[in-house]
Amino acid sequence: MPAISTSDSVASMPEGSEVRISGWVEEIRDLGGISFYLVRDGYGYVQVTVSRKGAGADIISALSDIQRESVIEVTGKVRRSEKARMGFELVPYDVKVLSKADAPLPMGVSDRVETEFDTRLDNRFIDLRKQENGAVYRIRSEFAYQLRSFLREMRFVEVSTPKIVSEGAEGGATLFRVDYFGRKAFLAQSPQLYKQILMASGLNRVYEISPAYRAELSDTVRHTSEFISFDAEMAFIDGLEDVLNVLEGLMARTFSATSGFLRETYPSMNVPPVPRTPFPRLSYTECLDMLSSEGRDLREGDDLDTDAEKAIGRIMKEKGYEMYFITMYPASIKPFYIMEKGDGMSFSFDLEYNGVEMASGGQREHRHERLVERMKSKNLRPGDFEFYLKAFRYGMPPHGGWGLGFDRLIASYLRLGNIREAILFPRDRSRLSP
Repeated sequence: MPAISTSDSVASMPEGSEVRISGWVEEIRDLGGISFYLVRDGYGYVQVTVSRKGAGADIISALSDIQRESVIEVTGKVRRSEKARMGFELVPYDVKVLSKADAPLPMGVSDRVETEFDTRLDNRFIDLRKQENGAVYRIRSEFAYQLRSFLREMRFVEVSTPKIVSEGAEGGATLFRVDYFGRKAFLAQSPQLYKQILMASGLNRVYEISPAYRAELSDTVRHTSEFISFDAEMAFIDGLEDVLNVLEGLMARTFSATSGFLRETYPSMNVPPVPRTPFPRLSYTECLDMLSSEGRDLREGDDLDTDAEKAIGRIMKEKGYEMYFITMYPASIKPFYIMEKGDGMSFSFDLEYNGVEMASGGQREHRHERLVERMKSKNLRPGDFEFYLKAFRYGMPPHGGWGLGFDRLIASYLRLGNIREAILFPRDRSRLSP
């Protein structure tokens, strides 16, 4: 018996090759004397052609009452055919039904009718059988691989930090509280405090791709309660520009490599353009001036809201840039761990992609006394963060980094309308299952 092949490998096999494939029956066409079964294995399709005159009784019997989306294993010979969708077909001499599907299906796979999004999420295992939906997660996997590959070259160390914590990185009402053996604890909003602690450890450059949690009440296409956060931190920097340069190189390389993967694996899909480099560095003040010229006035010290970000995104796209940095925000609207610049501004940045914030970061305050002052200015109690502050008393190098919403980046890259389309089993205010 031949080893199991995949549909994409069968396509290049010569006439008469013996192969064995397994997959789901997507379509069944019975023309009386001949039947066609379109089998999908996650890599493509194979048409299985069964002639009532040529096929054995056992094959006819096995397929007699098969339902769509049942799983079968077919062993047969490759036959070239211009009439077959893929240019070849498989003539079976053995068929096994591995798993029968119930009918009717909770949702269609090949149906052209649009399925409601909640129905898709309730039946995610079927939803992902659609090639365009499953492709999102293969592309997402490639994106993560390229991120890790680049950072490894840059001597970053991948780490894993706690997701049950005693304090949040930024405090506030967006923390999920949990009962930790009778003690107050929270689900981590971010690995921020831990990756900064590691800057005093000698690891020097660290990153993490892991879940984070925010109890936000927002019901938008950009927010979920559980998300994958891509965080990095690097020690011994000369300034903010060191961080920007690494993140810029990371994005340019990852977009380029992933777009190449997309062209090769999914040639019919639209390939997003690779962001033009170098990414412009727009100061917060410059952004206010840009908005003012568009008839939108924001007060100095206000954060850029969604509409303002979109307006800047349109202006930058007209200039040929989809990705750019907004830097030097007011210190008053940035977290306590961001270093102040001295003029009321801070060594901070956001990475924007088509007018949507992808990442936020900056140079951190590494001086213990000033860090404590920043905490107090944000009405935080330094005593609650002793585990964190301790690392700053025994030799903390200058450092900086970022936190990036990985799900949001994938959704934006693939031009998905809702971040939940980039998450296998999303969690938000209304969804806790599956």
